[in-house]
Amino acid sequence: MSEDAEELYDKAVDHVGDGDLEAAIAAYRAALDVDAEFADAWEGLSMALADLERYPEALEAAHKVVELTPDEQLAYTNLSRIYMRADEIEKAESWAAKGRVLEWKRQLKESDS
Repeated sequence: MSEDAEELYDKAVDHVGDGDLEAAIAAYRAALDVDAEFADAWEGLSMALADLERYPEALEAAHKVVELTPDEQLAYTNLSRIYMRADEIEKAESWAAKGRVLEWKRQLKESDS
């Protein structure tokens, strides 16, 4: 019986907890092989790759999270943080600003309700 994406994701999280980022990356990728639109797996993958300073791959995964969850401020924040760690300050600031605008729009919408 093959594992589902959620089980593979859980294994990846366990690997992160154990400090085995390479195993975590492999498990996140396996989860994404099962469900290519599993945003949490993309997010975890982006963070594990960033922790290993594999920034091009981390940024690619983080952009996928924004694509899949365009209304989630955290996706923009994490993308900004990875750009910051990759020493791409202008891009980091741009993505952080996009996240702030998204949050302001959410707050305005809530205040209108």
